[in-house]
Amino acid sequence: MSSHLKMGESVEINNVIDYEEVLKRKRKKFRTEGIEVEKVNEHLFDFQEAIVKWALKKGKCALFEDTGLGKTIQQLSWADEIQKHTHAPVLILAPLAVAKQSVNEGRKFGIEVKYCRHHDDVYEGICITNYERIHLFDTSVFAGVVLDESSILKSFTGKTTNDLLDRFRETPFKLCCTATPSPNDYTELGTTAEFLGVMTRNEMLAEYFINDVTSGTGWRLKGHSEDAFYKWIGTWGMFIKHPKDLGYQAEGYDLPALNIIPITLDSEPEVGELFASYAETLSERREARKESIADRVDKVVEIVENNLGKQFLIWCDFNDESTLLTKSIAGAVEIKGSDTPEHKADAMIEFSGYAIDYLVTKPKIAGFGINWQQCHNMIFCGLSDSFEMFYQAIRRCYRFGQKKEVNVYIVISEKELNVLHNIQDKQRKHEHMVESMQAIMNDIMQAELAGGEYVEKEYMPMVEMAFL
Repeated sequence: MSSHLKMGESVEINNVIDYEEVLKRKRKKFRTEGIEVEKVNEHLFDFQEAIVKWALKKGKCALFEDTGLGKTIQQLSWADEIQKHTHAPVLILAPLAVAKQSVNEGRKFGIEVKYCRHHDDVYEGICITNYERIHLFDTSVFAGVVLDESSILKSFTGKTTNDLLDRFRETPFKLCCTATPSPNDYTELGTTAEFLGVMTRNEMLAEYFINDVTSGTGWRLKGHSEDAFYKWIGTWGMFIKHPKDLGYQAEGYDLPALNIIPITLDSEPEVGELFASYAETLSERREARKESIADRVDKVVEIVENNLGKQFLIWCDFNDESTLLTKSIAGAVEIKGSDTPEHKADAMIEFSGYAIDYLVTKPKIAGFGINWQQCHNMIFCGLSDSFEMFYQAIRRCYRFGQKKEVNVYIVISEKELNVLHNIQDKQRKHEHMVESMQAIMNDIMQAELAGGEYVEKEYMPMVEMAFL
């Protein structure tokens, strides 16, 4: 028994173990440290208004919301109320191009937001800048901070993540906003909790997880703690796929069809083989991708030429693919990693305004944050094994607010089919886990929004446990 107790904990053992006191002490709760407001921005939908008021009351929390549910107006409204309450500047950190898009959104909703390139631009209001420019600011002056696309925190050992944790450790008000993570993305959930000051990542792992190298992530939930873990998240985070998850029947949030169209190109078999074999290792997959680049680009060009007059978003992963695609498609504009931030931002905004018909880029460059509901056709010129990159890239166009069916062409060689199968398997597992997590969390999230405290019915034994 003593091996399970922390130093200083005591229990009475008179043939009966008094567990209740120990369990109460170990139970983790997130303390509310925010503000209460009666009215928020009038442009919010009812479910958004409820979420913003809850986030303000919490003071430090996360909005894990599916793409298109209006995280921008929610975070702007939250920042606006924090600024009014503290009379101090509030900072929003956002990906490239998203910052300027947020300034325009704020203007639409009557909220003033200033794009700041460095600390000299800061004023007593809402300031927004890109993550890449954070080193140019004295962040101690901000009363509140919003991390737009806060999934950047998942690179726990990364320089950017540690810098953000240190810079905003003492900031009174914090809000993390991102799309719903995979339920088994424990790194993102852990670093978000640490950033908000709820619990450190290591404390979270010790409380709810077991180190397991066979799990794929290195950690797996303890068998008895799955419900407790997700309900704990529900006390500091909103995990939402649809307004109905919170009890709201909002119209206009049912998406049109998503058409995934795989196109497999024949591969030449190796010498002595009758059929082409699937690439297994990472090096084999990279080699197969290099071999098929010309054929894949030709197929992408064919798809575009068969759909003249339609706007296309074209995804790739390697520089050679990006260069060849841009040269082969008349009117295509390329965004690559070595481009200036100004070119990247301008091209993204011009694509959203129909000034560009064909945009060629990589998911790691433009796969997060930007809204392109005006486009409903995209092509993946090959695939990587990252389901998150694939999911987020699709969600640039397939999001609430999209009016047309979205067509997603995946051009891949026969040798690379294992990559497609891997992505499909990850998608099935993701959807199953999200459904399970949502079923657990919905009650506690609705109770949180209602201003009450979720009370779990505990098992009350009728017979005392005793040593024999």
